[in-house]
Amino acid sequence: MNNASDNYNPKGNGKDKAVQAVHFVEAEPPAHLRGIVHRFLELKTDPVLADDYRFHALPDACAYIVFDQLHLTITGVSKLRATSEEFNLGRSFHFVNIRFLPGVWQTSGEPISHGMVDASYQGQLPLLDVNRDLAGCDFATQQEVLTQFVDVLVQSGQVAVNPVTEMIFQRFDDIASVADMAEAAGVSARQLQRILKHTTGFSPHDLLKVLRLQQSLNGSDTWSYADQSHFIHSFRNATGYTPGKYAKKFDV
Repeated sequence: MNNASDNYNPKGNGKDKAVQAVHFVEAEPPAHLRGIVHRFLELKTDPVLADDYRFHALPDACAYIVFDQLHLTITGVSKLRATSEEFNLGRSFHFVNIRFLPGVWQTSGEPISHGMVDASYQGQLPLLDVNRDLAGCDFATQQEVLTQFVDVLVQSGQVAVNPVTEMIFQRFDDIASVADMAEAAGVSARQLQRILKHTTGFSPHDLLKVLRLQQSLNGSDTWSYADQSHFIHSFRNATGYTPGKYAKKFDV
């Protein structure tokens, strides 16, 4: 049976097509983490940019751990909202991230940023140690460090496969409403509301909007939309752009 990483493939960023000196690399996790981690990510400049770079983060339901390789005390856990966000990353940056699948983050007591992580870490996880271990390594070696760290999180129960979101993703193509989501997960609408809000931070309605947007970016432009105009309206509400203008400006 396919797991969530096979069925939910978020397009997490919009890279400005006009800026060629920004490198964005994604790497799949090892097989034993496919139900926990969607991708390991690296985002960096080479060389220093002439102007500040604005990074367009698309809505998704994933949790991220962000490691700032230029400022080793800056790291933390981040989640995005149901509408896109734009961050000014400046002219020089180097981030290494873990993108966890929706609903797998279990540590409710950990401080979570809604947006860009830009302050020294104050939580209880060994993120500062991991950030130092990542420093100076190539991305292949960094993936080994990140894998070892996620293994520790799994063993401690701080991340775990979410059976509700897992079942929703496995029946992706059959879901057109919140009621369909509850049926796919085998829970009541009230239980679905409680579970998704606790594990993803999204209501079922907002999660469905994110799923629709992400599916449209994977090539099925009008999946679960009543018509083309409805799709364009929903896309613009989520991203601030029409699909055509977004495609001209950003490389997804």
